[in-house]
Amino acid sequence: MSAHSSESAVCRSSDLADSGGYLPCSAPGLVSAKLTVVVGDTHFCEEKKLLVQSCDYFRALYRSGMKECRQQEIHLKSLHARGFLIALAVLRGEMPVLDADDIVEAIECAAFLQVALLAKHLINLIDSDNCLLMYHTAATFGLMDLYHAAALFIRDMYVDLEVEVRKTLPSELISYVDSLTPSVFVAVGAHATCGVDETVHASARTVCYLDETANNWKVLTDLPLEASTSMAGVTVLDNNLYIVGGVTGVHRQVMDSCFCYSVENNSWSRITSPAQLRYNLSLVGADGRLYAIGGEYERTVMSSVETYDVESGRWTFAAHLPRPAVGVACTKAMRRVFVCLWRPMETTEIYEYVSAKDQWLLVTTLIRHQSYGHCIVGHRDNLYVMRNGPSDDFLRCMMDCYNISSGQWSALPGHFANSRGSLFTAVVRGDSVFTLNRSMTLEYAIDAKNWKPRRQMKGFPRSGSLWTFLLHLPDSLMLHQ
Repeated sequence: MSAHSSESAVCRSSDLADSGGYLPCSAPGLVSAKLTVVVGDTHFCEEKKLLVQSCDYFRALYRSGMKECRQQEIHLKSLHARGFLIALAVLRGEMPVLDADDIVEAIECAAFLQVALLAKHLINLIDSDNCLLMYHTAATFGLMDLYHAAALFIRDMYVDLEVEVRKTLPSELISYVDSLTPSVFVAVGAHATCGVDETVHASARTVCYLDETANNWKVLTDLPLEASTSMAGVTVLDNNLYIVGGVTGVHRQVMDSCFCYSVENNSWSRITSPAQLRYNLSLVGADGRLYAIGGEYERTVMSSVETYDVESGRWTFAAHLPRPAVGVACTKAMRRVFVCLWRPMETTEIYEYVSAKDQWLLVTTLIRHQSYGHCIVGHRDNLYVMRNGPSDDFLRCMMDCYNISSGQWSALPGHFANSRGSLFTAVVRGDSVFTLNRSMTLEYAIDAKNWKPRRQMKGFPRSGSLWTFLLHLPDSLMLHQ
């Protein structure tokens, strides 16, 4: 396990070797009551408040009135010290990278103590190297959110993983994966609102998905007549499609209606609008929230950010961007939100929004000729920043990779053809990335050192700006298209 260092009572692997199995709590500023937790032969002295707030096991224990809740020492005989150590690291805001042994013990701990934050962190770490282990172990310990997330990941990568799946997994786990549908590549163009009588324009106001077997684009749903995707924020969160903001008309009248498309119900509904109306914004979804980032209002560029809590249906203001920006390139990596901001001369800055602190933190800076990051996508713990080449090389695309864990930049060799901006619609699925323009859909196989063309399919026959994303569609919905 590797983790960022912090001043805390969390033990490190070196602590386990050097302390004879006892870890004193010496971190400064811990003023609440302490609890000694004994896991195997290792003692952890921790804040009782942290454990009660973060673990359903300890919360239930201290509400039960049992004699254990009056003890200063609790023994957890069914766990491994390593798993509890990882849980403590996550509870204190660290994001440790885990090897195979760590994963098994972390899942055991997350399931036994019901540590939601640890389960979420494990979901964030799912990749093609560990998805089968995650899936099987989560099934063994009954960690159902991780079980489902790993199964969906495996289903999306079935072409690459099927042989290993059928060789290593029990039949009941294979059956569950087979029961799922893989995510599909979805696209929608920029369209303003449409009157009922404007049937010509209405026919093009559709959300479409790529049937990869038939190599054809099919209509998923029509946009609501009152909806505009022109200069709007469009994103997917928890398998629902959201449209926020945008403009309509030649005078760019800002939209005050926002919409959500439910795949499960195959229907559109309105959601409340942000307090600050905006267009030319960026929209990204993470952890049950939408983030409406920057944009314009009455031709004024804004730095304000609002978040929409899907469960409560309420918008609240979050920390402003470091400076006003429109059409910000943004992405998620390991379910963390990152944005690219451009600063003359030729500097791209990457910021991360840290929700626990409500802060935009500068992660790294890239200085390149024509460095403006037109697009950024995340895969595993890598951020790929794509930009057009300078001057006559405008149709070439240069790409740089930033590794979040190591903090290192690397340039991908060669150049990528970027006719009509195809790479700036990049969407990651498993270890592939899908790009799109009018002439073709191109799938690349992602390698940390290069992207290799893997498959070419039909292009999307619409002009103008495009939004692309992934959705899981039920078989019943696709059969009716």
